[in-house]
Amino acid sequence: MTTKNKHSKINLKKLNLSITASSLRSYAISLVFLLLLLVFSLTSSTFFRAENLFNVTRQVAMLGISAVGMTFVILAGGIDLSVGSLLSLVSVVCAKLMVEVGLNPGMAVFLTLLMSCGVGALNAYFINEINVPPLITTLGTMTILRGASYVLSTGRHIWGFPDQFRIIGQGYLGPIPIPVILMGLIFLFGWVFLSRTPFGRWTYGIGNNEEATRLSGINIKKMKYLLYILSSLLTGIAGIVLLSRMSSGQPKVGTGYELEVVTAVVLGGVSIFGGQGKLLGVLFGVLIIGVLENGMILVNISDYYQQIILGFVLLAAVGFDNKVSGRLKGN
Repeated sequence: MTTKNKHSKINLKKLNLSITASSLRSYAISLVFLLLLLVFSLTSSTFFRAENLFNVTRQVAMLGISAVGMTFVILAGGIDLSVGSLLSLVSVVCAKLMVEVGLNPGMAVFLTLLMSCGVGALNAYFINEINVPPLITTLGTMTILRGASYVLSTGRHIWGFPDQFRIIGQGYLGPIPIPVILMGLIFLFGWVFLSRTPFGRWTYGIGNNEEATRLSGINIKKMKYLLYILSSLLTGIAGIVLLSRMSSGQPKVGTGYELEVVTAVVLGGVSIFGGQGKLLGVLFGVLIIGVLENGMILVNISDYYQQIILGFVLLAAVGFDNKVSGRLKGN
């Protein structure tokens, strides 16, 4: 057998294993989702009511918006733990710009999203130029941003917005909540970029083999700037939606939010090692988190136990990913 044939067989074997792993993830996600629907429909008589289902989709809209940005970052082999604190800072900054500075909602939202992009650029700067690992970089900015939100708000709630601002988080387009429409559009945007553009191919390439992608002529540093800016921008949009829905800027919002976002993405089949995963799976991951949290509330499981369960869900998702990918400890 020639060396060429041997390599062809090895590549074919790898392709088959990749397809099998992807299929296994898809089946597992679907099974978990259906199982949750069955359990909560049997344990709560109100779970399948239309108003509750709309409530679930409205509740997960912010999570879904941030999850799209996190998907891009994790696919490229990174992580962004600053999203929860950024959500808090966005809430406070946008509220102050409208209430205390007196800006109109459009300008306040624009400046707040510009600030969010700056946070993403800061994360990318430390990762690219100072060579600080993404986990440590975003853990540091997570602490900085949380502190900044408390300093700017002095620990107080900020309220008194114009009525038109509430439309973003509380309005409807026909029977569908506007936050759900925003989430759908952002998922569509993410799908197009990941599956139909060179940007998506390069994102997967960085996660699979960063050095090979660099040698193929891709500017890795530029890509990482764009990826972290995108993650922060989408979290900024999620923060605006949350602020509009709550009608007050609160420095404490977003606590533990990064755990939910990472859990939704990994649960949706995106490999924590990067390079593998689809946005459709992430959408299911987001819905699973929403159904799980809503169902636990309906059956009167306390918030403390909910956090324990969510932590176990994350561990299970990452453990499953390790087994399927066969990459635990270099295997």
